[in-house]
Amino acid sequence: MKFSRKPYILAITAILALPSLQSCLSNDNANLDYSDLEPSAIVTVKPVVSEEGDYFYFQLNDREKLWPVDNSVLPYDGKEVRAFVKYDETDMPSDVDPDIYAKAVKVQWMDSILTKKTVACQPDDDKYEISGKYGSDPVEIFNDWMTNVEDGYLTLHFFTKVGNSGISHELNLLTGRNADDPYEVFFAHNAHGDGAFLNGQGIVAFRLEDLPDTEGETVTLTLKYNSFDGVKSVKFDYRTRED
Repeated sequence: MKFSRKPYILAITAILALPSLQSCLSNDNANLDYSDLEPSAIVTVKPVVSEEGDYFYFQLNDREKLWPVDNSVLPYDGKEVRAFVKYDETDMPSDVDPDIYAKAVKVQWMDSILTKKTVACQPDDDKYEISGKYGSDPVEIFNDWMTNVEDGYLTLHFFTKVGNSGISHELNLLTGRNADDPYEVFFAHNAHGDGAFLNGQGIVAFRLEDLPDTEGETVTLTLKYNSFDGVKSVKFDYRTRED
């Protein structure tokens, strides 16, 4: 199995098709030589530490768990992260409960996605403005399989403009800006003055654990962001993750 130990902002260039945000990567880029760059899925890599032994499994979506047959070494320093994974389905081991795990898989490779917590703001906080701390440099959100809300994460596949200055871009998801809707969030992109003449794509995941508990109900999560044509919004179905 191959995996990168450092989460990074971008997926593999071959997957994303356009030039990657090399100026955003800093030391988080992992240039892996994959024999097959097409991932099977985006998953949550969930480590388990127990007296019987450490292991990890994949949360494929809100319902299905995958059992990696080679899972005795905890990746990513034992941290829970979102990740691309390439796997082949295989026979379920006899000592694994098929009522818990939907499939057993043999992992070819996996690569972590930049995984972050949300940032709490106040409704009158101007930190999301262009001149503020978190910035509102424009992005566009792709409506594809990589943009989703599942397993308590908002994962975003986005497009923006970058330069070649080596300046790192900053991404945050701001909560609490709308006093009337606690499930409205703002995707903030701060290019920190990086030039904007190259096309780039990236992917980032935000853990939504600090949003109010939906108590088993499905609510509307509204994502707002500053696009190249002004502020836009996208709506998702969201329900608090059950651990």
